[in-house]
Formats: sequence, structure tokens, C-alpha cells
Amino acid sequence: MSVMRKRIAVWLLAAVWCLSVVQTVFGSESIAAEASDGKRIYDYAGLLDGEYVGEAREVIEDFQDTYHLDIVVVTVDDAQGKTAVAFADDFYEEGGFGRGSDLSGILFLIDMDNRELVFSTDGKAIRIFTDQRIESMLDGVYEGASQGDYRASVETFLRDVETYCRAGIPGGQYNYDTETGEISVYRSIRWYEALLAVCVSAFVAGTACAAVKRQYGMEENERQIRNQNMAYRAQARFAYDSQHDQLIHKFVTSKVIPRNTESGGGGGFSSSGRSSTHTSSSGRSHGGGSRKF
Repeated sequence: MSVMRKRIAVWLLAAVWCLSVVQTVFGSESIAAEASDGKRIYDYAGLLDGEYVGEAREVIEDFQDTYHLDIVVVTVDDAQGKTAVAFADDFYEEGGFGRGSDLSGILFLIDMDNRELVFSTDGKAIRIFTDQRIESMLDGVYEGASQGDYRASVETFLRDVETYCRAGIPGGQYNYDTETGEISVYRSIRWYEALLAVCVSAFVAGTACAAVKRQYGMEENERQIRNQNMAYRAQARFAYDSQHDQLIHKFVTSKVIPRNTESGGGGGFSSSGRSSTHTSSSGRSHGGGSRKF
């Protein structure tokens, strides 16, 4: 009888385990499927009123077309046993979000399970939303979330997204991989730099063309004419005097160049332009940041 009870207990435990696995798999698949519907706001925790959700979706659609970035807002009360950062990264990837070949976009997660606010960025958005900008955005969304006003947090998030997308990628921006220490510097040419390069190139090319034209056109200048006339003079002679320069005084000036102490992340790069990145469970690189509330 005891043997039979043990077998029944083993079968029950196996059944419970299988049910939990199935629930987890289908649960994540349903979230990913729902995330592919184009809504871009997924209020699983029920923190936002329906009227505002509709308004915010229209704003996000306008931003997506204007700035060519995907913008996603998610609220959850069950993080499925994941950290808030891992949930945000996985949700972005499983939902198939992102614009362009580099899948650019930013996701804002309000995680009521871990009590954490998270920004997850990908592609071009990593370079736009630097660490400094992410911290400023966290300051803004934290104010509303800490008071239970989650609508205010989303409004602040969308307003900051517009502000920084209009500003574009800041000068001196670079991605810093927090796991490997690898640095990827953003290279860009501003309009006045391009104009200067074109002007310099045109001047050099024009000067060269003018010199060739003058040479092959046999245009004689005053010095050439004078030398040709002197060649016909029988008594024409040239005498060179030997001259020597004498060094009288010598002065040496030295200056100590101070070391750059504003490096942040290595290599003497300024921390103001840094975008810290990490690797998700799938191996993709994400930027962003998080804060408890």
C-alpha cells in the first residue's frame, strides 16, 4: 500500500511540474503574440485608464513616424520570476519591436512585482538616450510612480522621449559595454564640417587646375621674361655670397599637460556621452537603466 502511495505522489508531482512548465511557456507566448498587435501600450497591471491609453497610443504613433523609433509602454504585476530589467529586455525582443535594420526603440516598464521602473533601449535609441539622459528620465517618471500617479509617469516619459529625439545623438557619444569594457564611438559629420570640407576641396582642386592651365598655356610672368632677356646678354654673370647664420641665444619653454580626470568607463572618454549597455538572455545588446520605487 505504501508503495502505491509513493507512486501516486510521484505522478502527482510530475503532473504539477508539467502544468507549471506549460503555463509558463504558453503565458510568455501569449504575451509575445499580444505584443505584436501594434498597440504599443500594454497595461497588464491595470494602472492606466482606458481613455488615456487611447490618447497615448496616438502620440506614440506620431513619434514613431517622426523619429523612426519604436516606443513601448508596459505595466505588469507579475514578472514571471524575472528581474525587472530581464523582463523588459525579453518583452522587447519577444514582441518583435524595433524600427529599421538595428531594431531601434525604447521600452518603459512599470514593474509592480519588483517595484521597479525600467528603460530598455536598442539600436539607435541606445545612442540617443545616454546614461545621463536616462537618469534624468528616471527622475521624472519616479516622481509620479512614487505617488501612485502612473499616468503622470507615462506622460513624463513621452515628453522626455520627444525632447531627446529632437536633440538627437549628443556630441562625443559612445557605447560602453559594462560586461566586456568594449567602447563603440559614434562618428558623425555636422553640416558646417561637411561644408568646410567641400570648400577646401574645391579650393585645392581649383588651384591645381589653374596652375596646370597656366603652365601649358605658356603664360610668361615678369620673372620669366627678365631671365630670358638676361640669357642673351654676353656679360651676364651671377655671383653668390656665402652667408652664415649665427645662434646667439637659445630659450626653452616647457609646460606640463594635466591628465584628463573626467574619464568614465575607460580610455579618457567623458562620462556625459556614455551609454552603458548589457547583454540580454538572447545575447542582444541593450541600453537603459532602472530604479526602485
